[in-house]
Amino acid sequence: MALSQTDLTRIALDITANLSNRDRFSRLLTTLRETLDCDAAALLSFQGHQFTPLAIDGLSADVLGRRFIVNEHPRLEAIARAGDIVRFPADSILPDPYDGLIPNVDGDLKVHACIGLPLFANEQLIGALTIDALDPNKFDQFSNNELRSISAITAASLNNALLIDKLEKQANNFTITSSKPSGQLDTATEIIGQDDAFLALLNEVDVVAATELNVLILGETGTGKELIAKAVHQHSPRAHKSLVYLNCAALAESVAESELFGHVKGAFTGAISHRSGKFEVADKGTLFLDEIGELPLNLQAKLLRVLQYGDLQKVGDDRSLKVDVRIIAATNKDLKSEVLAGRFRADLYHRLSVFPVVVPPLRERPQDIHLLAGFFVERYRQQLQLSHLGLDTAALSLLKQYDWPGNIRELEHAIHRAAVLARSAGVHNGMCMIQPQHFEFASHHDEKALPHKAIGIKQSVTSLPQMNLRDATDQFQRQFIEQVLAQTESNWAATARSLQLDSGNLHRLAKRLGLK
Repeated sequence: MALSQTDLTRIALDITANLSNRDRFSRLLTTLRETLDCDAAALLSFQGHQFTPLAIDGLSADVLGRRFIVNEHPRLEAIARAGDIVRFPADSILPDPYDGLIPNVDGDLKVHACIGLPLFANEQLIGALTIDALDPNKFDQFSNNELRSISAITAASLNNALLIDKLEKQANNFTITSSKPSGQLDTATEIIGQDDAFLALLNEVDVVAATELNVLILGETGTGKELIAKAVHQHSPRAHKSLVYLNCAALAESVAESELFGHVKGAFTGAISHRSGKFEVADKGTLFLDEIGELPLNLQAKLLRVLQYGDLQKVGDDRSLKVDVRIIAATNKDLKSEVLAGRFRADLYHRLSVFPVVVPPLRERPQDIHLLAGFFVERYRQQLQLSHLGLDTAALSLLKQYDWPGNIRELEHAIHRAAVLARSAGVHNGMCMIQPQHFEFASHHDEKALPHKAIGIKQSVTSLPQMNLRDATDQFQRQFIEQVLAQTESNWAATARSLQLDSGNLHRLAKRLGLK
């Protein structure tokens, strides 16, 4: 049955309804699926040689987090290059990016109806609408003119959304990427999220980015504090200047002052030339002090002086040097408790925390787990050179149930490991599927409301084979240290602090256990 004028009118009315972009686009796809009787549909924006899903219907939830680089997906490339509707033959040899991603359908299915509708504004490609059906003849009844009408209506709606978004960002002098249609950051710094808690964070970043305020980013390990810092800098008035990074936890106290403020030749043994410190390098730009809670107290006082008066002294030099630097600091510690314990200066804390930003842990962003999983699945599909890599429905459900003590970093590592295991299990008819058993925590997903370390301990103990007490203790220590190392990105100093061990003792223990 062909499309009627009533169908087109209903689609147009849905698009112009007073809804958020996300709801409007979701309603569009729902209406299209009902009207065209298709099995799946997706609306994608196009920018920077990649398609980004804005809304999906009938596809696995993780698709919304994927980023499809055009030259790696022949069908999407064909749509991007076409100036009109693209009908792919049922027996097309071009791999479909959605194969295996329609839930409750045999992932080996390759033959189906597929249509791509490129979306244009002012003769520029801004996106695409894709519709798929398992019946190869499903769309034969619809003419190209009818599909062009849908394409035109959708393109107008998408273009209006992007224009409004652009105007709002120009008014705020700010642009950031989220799952809602908006300007895009490059993929290396893309921030993905649509959960209410995370959108509230983005609004805070929106407010502070255009100011000159110092920013204190708080959050657990692995939540993405560095990405937030990059976003603040990239969309600030200092974006054209350097963003200089310094990990305070990795600083040896003997060289920390030189790293921050620089030194002159002969200031100490080994100072064979003048050296600029991070503050001088970051002049007129931004200095990101990661793990600020690890900075020694004597350096905290000198840092405070720079923040108050804008001048510093290099090691071994009596002269003052003026600098203009914006500070973004980050920590996974509770600095208020550190102040009360005398480990962090109260005056420095108040100077840094003019605008604190709290990054929520992944367990408080349940709607974002499937987005981030899809993003990482697509990344490792590319790295492992697989044509298709999918998440089994049960595997996706498992990810949503897990507590993620290591947050986004742990999710990324888990997806990477699972992808490698899935590939080693074999590729069937071009499809590689990640199953629940490919995740280490699969047999423990029913554990609820346990403290994070307790979960790790229980998993380690319950998985031990029969052995004597010494060997069991060694294996437990080995597994627990490996777990903390993974959460600290192999930072031995941070691992020692987390385990409340002397650094030297940890290194000796690691050697005995065969970890070094």
